[in-house]
Amino acid sequence: MYDVKYHPLIEKDLKQLNHSIRIEVFRKLEKIRNSPKIGQPLGNKYGLNLTKLKKVYVSKKKIRIVYEIIDNILVIKVIAIGKREDMEVYKQAKERIVSSE
Repeated sequence: MYDVKYHPLIEKDLKQLNHSIRIEVFRKLEKIRNSPKIGQPLGNKYGLNLTKLKKVYVSKKKIRIVYEIIDNILVIKVIAIGKREDMEVYKQAKERIVSSE
């Protein structure tokens, strides 16, 4: 089983969601923890190079969880959680992976 690590700004992402969606997010995170390959690869999204990242949908595809699998140490790193509107969640993910490198 993989360990789940969170980007420091994930708490902020979660505060923007209502309680019932947060519950859905945590349920989905548990599924990712047990089967990390369930996410879809992101690749290049509108000029954002997100090739190492995967996404899963929550709340009828309104919310995305963007994460990275680090197989050699069995870790899932959750990068961003949010809405796709104006590619915002993907832009946040790109900024966060660049700032952590």
